[in-house]
Amino acid sequence: MYTSYFGLKENPFNLTPDPRYLFLSNHHKEALDHLLYGITQRKGFIVITGGIGTGKTTLCRVLLNKLDNTTKSALILNSFLSDTELLAAINQEFAIDSVSSSASRKECSDSLNEFLLENFSSGGNAVLLIDEAQNLSHKVLEQIRMLSNLETEREKLLQIVFVGQPELNEVLAAPALRQLSERIMVRYELRPLDQKDVQGYIEHRLAMGGAQGRVRFTNGSIKAVYEYSRGNPRRINAVCDRSLLVAYARDEFAVCKKTVLKAIDDIKGSVVPDYQSFNWRRKKILSLSVLIAIFIVLLGFFLWIYRDRASIFFNYQEIAAKTSKNIKTASVFLDEQTGFLSLFRLFKEKKAVHNGLNDTTEVAIFSYYTGRENLSIFKKPFMVLSRMSPDRDYFMNDKEYNTTSSPLYLVIRSLRDNRIVLVDEKGEDREVEAEFLKDNWGGKVSWIYPYDSSSVDLLRGVSGQEVMDLQKTLKGAGYLVDATGIYDELTFRAVMKLQKSVGLVPDGIVGSRTKALLYQIRD
Repeated sequence: MYTSYFGLKENPFNLTPDPRYLFLSNHHKEALDHLLYGITQRKGFIVITGGIGTGKTTLCRVLLNKLDNTTKSALILNSFLSDTELLAAINQEFAIDSVSSSASRKECSDSLNEFLLENFSSGGNAVLLIDEAQNLSHKVLEQIRMLSNLETEREKLLQIVFVGQPELNEVLAAPALRQLSERIMVRYELRPLDQKDVQGYIEHRLAMGGAQGRVRFTNGSIKAVYEYSRGNPRRINAVCDRSLLVAYARDEFAVCKKTVLKAIDDIKGSVVPDYQSFNWRRKKILSLSVLIAIFIVLLGFFLWIYRDRASIFFNYQEIAAKTSKNIKTASVFLDEQTGFLSLFRLFKEKKAVHNGLNDTTEVAIFSYYTGRENLSIFKKPFMVLSRMSPDRDYFMNDKEYNTTSSPLYLVIRSLRDNRIVLVDEKGEDREVEAEFLKDNWGGKVSWIYPYDSSSVDLLRGVSGQEVMDLQKTLKGAGYLVDATGIYDELTFRAVMKLQKSVGLVPDGIVGSRTKALLYQIRD
């Protein structure tokens, strides 16, 4: 309903798991790294747990997309199966056609073993993912343990991934499953998003949905979304979807806190509180009222003692308020929506001259906090949160500046020696001294970059054209690496050094965050 109004190509907050929309927070990235490590290193059993709606199923689908053609996969979504039904389902997922639907458990097991041996002899790997694994019975789990015995002298033929809710850990801790629990070599608990991640999550999904800055969530609305959802992606999707509908009904393009609160009320519905909750709220209100009364009495006592100083303070506040009304906003300080619109426009300009980018290129927004000392690495347009400083004026032609407390941004087209080219609210270039950023650098930097949902993380030992491009970029940035196309030790150390220098986690893994950075520093 609201997609055409906001210029979206699809609903960005659909509850259906879609690998394209996975936002790799630090927790999701670590979970994905654990999965890839366990599978590529043939660790046998892997367990990923997380609360309802934390993105486990979407993570599974992303994992399947990241596996290469040599890795066969089977995804089991129905965990309410008997041991024989499970074996039949696994064979069906692996496309083993030699067993009939009425085959016995032994026949299914023999066919699976034959398939895995043949797959291993041809240099392949195999992974079995079982979603909602907390519902598996002890008998079925014991059958799965037996599957782990399908191995050669040195390698596991089948890597088994259990994905489930936190109670899965309690199931696996049962004494009857001790042998299975001891074989689990990789475990990870997927946690909810923090408030900064919630903002990145919302911006990422809007960008993937094609918003291009035409609709935005204010800082207050993002805080309201976080407080309601507590970082749970499914709840975030539900409240953001409803918020966009409310904003559409109100003919608004900026989703404010009031709109989100209305959406939350719509989702919750009218719930009549029980007597206990009512009594608890009454006690809370009474306690809060007492605290406020005590604070007012103390404040009055303080102001009476220091009444001379207080009058000076209030006079100063009055003068400052009158003065601020006469100060106009500089045109280079943009609100969030105007800033993102400018970024998308600059990115489209870049597409026209950059090989490999076209109208079908998927894009995403990358945001993170970094210091002004890393300014020199940025080769492409970016946006930085502004920390306003009204006491200094660095404009060459404009003698006006800003003292507003609202969050504003600077869109930087390019850096030229000791000059910076900004984009103003009219889309025109404004050249300022590089020193201008000294008092206006708020730390949060954002830019648009091409997003490839099918791209895999680059790890030590992998090879190919993507590794070759990585090495060329690193070499162009001054790192001592050779463009061999093989992710060797020198490349690993160079990536870690780059990550550490700009404030990313120095793990040596080239994932989506590092790829976004590489796009920015590439000439």
